[in-house]
Amino acid sequence: MKTILVTGGAGFIGSAFVRRTVEKYPDTTIVVLDKLTYAGNLDNLLPVHDAPNYHFERGDIAHRQTVQQIIERYGVEAIVNFAAETHVDRSILEPDAFIQTDVVGLYVLLDAARQMGVQRVHHVSTDEVYGSVAEGFFREGDVLEPNSPYAASKAGGEMMVRAYHVTYGLHTTVTRGSNTFGPYQYPEKLAPFFITEALDDRPLPLYGDGMQVRDWLYVDDHCDAIDAVLHRGAPGAIYNIGGEHELHNIEVTRFILRTLGKPESLIRHVADRPGHDRRYALTNDKIRAELSWTPQHTFEEAMVATVRWYQANEWWWRKIKTGEYLEYYKRQYAERLAGAGG
Repeated sequence: MKTILVTGGAGFIGSAFVRRTVEKYPDTTIVVLDKLTYAGNLDNLLPVHDAPNYHFERGDIAHRQTVQQIIERYGVEAIVNFAAETHVDRSILEPDAFIQTDVVGLYVLLDAARQMGVQRVHHVSTDEVYGSVAEGFFREGDVLEPNSPYAASKAGGEMMVRAYHVTYGLHTTVTRGSNTFGPYQYPEKLAPFFITEALDDRPLPLYGDGMQVRDWLYVDDHCDAIDAVLHRGAPGAIYNIGGEHELHNIEVTRFILRTLGKPESLIRHVADRPGHDRRYALTNDKIRAELSWTPQHTFEEAMVATVRWYQANEWWWRKIKTGEYLEYYKRQYAERLAGAGG
């Protein structure tokens, strides 16, 4: 693959993938296409800004002409799609954008790839398409039962990927990653939100009893798995990517506070969000057996490194937590915090 188009490459996981891929494959041209919505940030790509094999194009994956022009201009041979609206809370407030990007935008990418002879399309999905599981672990063939508009939009996109593989023979792969964390993550997700709030000694609004379970996956491990699937995954295949670190949200919150030397009195139990899945859990059996991938980082070392990154990079996150971010914060948490319990 001489040229890879990375859509959503200025976002959290997308930019991590770009930074690693630009360095790992110096003879491969990496083209980023990003709309630069609120979570897209060119600061995420500063480490590769001057790399000769990196190019940036601003645009919307749902705009067919833009996508086709970029494929033609650079001779794109593979597409890795990170472009998505991703935050569950925002999908509950305003689901429209999720359908437009996660379903319609993905359709445009697939159709352009089919028409223009792109060799491979890899779609980055989420464990949330499965819904909640009380016991055991989800496998790739399990029924999808998404419970939030975000999860439903990702599941809908996956169905389109499958259709383009089966109907048109397009070489597609899908990965379903678990709860990913690390540097450069927009501070609305639990880890960066609580880290940056705690640094300012502000209350941490923890949903419900905090006993929701997530499987925590370090972003570098996630990117390495995607790289393996892109290059060696079977056509039409789906792979789970789990961090193999199941933790309750309250455990993660307490770990962050201990790492920062902050008191647990900052925790505020607030009203839970609608349809909040209780537990996600994946098995990595398939990707282990077929591609020999396993996560390389423990939760503890990765979370400490993440906390230290946010401590050392206030220049990155402080300017984000203004304007639109503050308006969203008020809509989502002001009333909840007013009625919160310690």
